[in-house]
Amino acid sequence: MPLDEDAVESLYREHGTALRRFVLSASRDPQLAEDVVQETVLRVWQQAPDINGSIRSYLYRTARNIMIDNYRRAQRRPAETLEGEPARQAGVMERVDGLLNRVLIEEALLRLSKEHRDVLVALHYRRFTVNEAAAQLNIPTGTVKSRAYYAVRALRTILDEMGVEP
Repeated sequence: MPLDEDAVESLYREHGTALRRFVLSASRDPQLAEDVVQETVLRVWQQAPDINGSIRSYLYRTARNIMIDNYRRAQRRPAETLEGEPARQAGVMERVDGLLNRVLIEEALLRLSKEHRDVLVALHYRRFTVNEAAAQLNIPTGTVKSRAYYAVRALRTILDEMGVEP
């Protein structure tokens, strides 16, 4: 497939900054982050017609896979020097997965209505009780419960659309 520079540039312009932030939070190496972002954009551009769901979540998952592949390549050594390596590698993958999940959840929360997002943030991130959330949001407790129920359903739908497994 010939390279469509405008499409690649558009994808990079629209998502490059957020991707770079994601990769930098995992690697702390600006040059590596730029390399991963560029490879991610090219890979996703090549797969674009086959992508179902959110392009951004696909970009993050692709960047995650590239970072893990790069880490594995860098860690290849003779077996006798790899003592403790599986645990360290698992720790790196867990950290990258945690970052990816946080980014995808933030993106999904932004797609909820403000009312639903406010209730979920109050209950699940601030750890308010229903009564505390009602007082904070200045709405009845029954409304907090109802909004929480429908917000979770909407969030599941959004995550399904993004291709994120719960």
